[in-house]
Amino acid sequence: MIPMSLAEVAEVVGGTVADDVPGAASVVVTGPAFLDSREVVPGGLFAAFAGEKADGHRFAEGAVSSGAAAVLGSRPVGVPAVVVADVRDALQRLAHHVLDRLPGLRVVGLTGSQGKTSTKDLLAGVLPAAGATIATAGSFNNELGLPLTVLRADAGTRFLVLEMGARGIGHIAELCRIARPSVSLVLNVGKAHLGEFGTQQDIATAKGELVEALPEAGLAVLNADDPLVSAMAARTSARVLGFGRGAGAAVRLSELEVGPDGRPTFTLAYDGRSARVRLRLLGEHMADNATAAAAVALGLGMDLDVVAEQLGEVTALSRWRMELHERPDGSCVLNDAYNANPDSMAAALRALVALARGRGGRSVAVLGEMLELGESSAEEHRAVGRLAGELGVARVVGVGPAAAAIVEGASETSEEEPVQVQDNAAAVAWLQEHTGAGDVVLVKASRGARLDEVASALLEVDA
Repeated sequence: MIPMSLAEVAEVVGGTVADDVPGAASVVVTGPAFLDSREVVPGGLFAAFAGEKADGHRFAEGAVSSGAAAVLGSRPVGVPAVVVADVRDALQRLAHHVLDRLPGLRVVGLTGSQGKTSTKDLLAGVLPAAGATIATAGSFNNELGLPLTVLRADAGTRFLVLEMGARGIGHIAELCRIARPSVSLVLNVGKAHLGEFGTQQDIATAKGELVEALPEAGLAVLNADDPLVSAMAARTSARVLGFGRGAGAAVRLSELEVGPDGRPTFTLAYDGRSARVRLRLLGEHMADNATAAAAVALGLGMDLDVVAEQLGEVTALSRWRMELHERPDGSCVLNDAYNANPDSMAAALRALVALARGRGGRSVAVLGEMLELGESSAEEHRAVGRLAGELGVARVVGVGPAAAAIVEGASETSEEEPVQVQDNAAAVAWLQEHTGAGDVVLVKASRGARLDEVASALLEVDA
């Protein structure tokens, strides 16, 4: 964050410097804002929220004594503080102000029904070759997470990569009012959150708000293979750069191969040149995410060979996304338990089968509920089960009552009878008895199912 005194912060956010600490107005904040008093940022601004279960103001004094410069809260706390009526609104105002003070910063906003976080992680690995880069941590992509990410930027930051999520029409537009993008990347319009939006067209309307927010001198990076995304070109006067596998994509993925280790290699072509890319990440779908990230980097002026090289250097994604771990017994756990929707389930199942085939072992898919699918939920779960059988997954394990439709679908196409277990503990018990050397176990569901507990138990690490 750019250094600001508490008096300046108060003026920007429409608050007041608490008068219970003499000289507090001259205290200077040099670090970003943060929420967790257990993870104090030296010189930072502790944002204290008063919630139903916990009141952050109780931890304000401890945060400052541990190195924070001051507190942003809704009441005086006995340490240097700015008092406001709404802490979240104040953070948003402060983030907007900081961006206004950093005119040389390029803001890259990205959204999509699946692949957002992996693509953001890829961009965080590629763009530093062209300049200092700040990117969203994990999936902290809402109206609170976004300003906190913005407030990590300072005068040395060249690129700010902001993942933007939406739970309804108007949400991304709100985020863009906080941080207007100069580059907007839309990955896809899938079936995630159909229960909240209603139709895929409604999802497209919401995602397209990111494109509408661009200035005329901006850049829209759009999936040329997704009709609902490519149609967003009509919603902006900015330059449009398409990416994908089709012949009409300006940044094109071709000659894709997936090795026995489950890692993809492909040719990336742009502007009459091409380069071969070998990813260290798992799954064919990561080649599509990498192509999207490459399109942003190329659109920002990076050299194709540099982009290809940087993509190949990315070794890890955010937690619980296609994490491959080997157990002492020789089996592997593919932990993709952070979230799930029909499209990401399909991608993970394909990665599972490729990896198991390369290792010469059996594939086991431990699958739980996909949330927020609305009226289509049962059929989408059955379709995932059917696909697992069609792809050749050796054994499907459905976890929890909501996964019964997955098991039902798998029973139609699988050679081995799928298994239904009641809960995570039962899943762990079944896996410990029925898997061994050479097997690859995929663990995947929506975050609410907490299947990361299954992966952690198998690996004997804390959840």
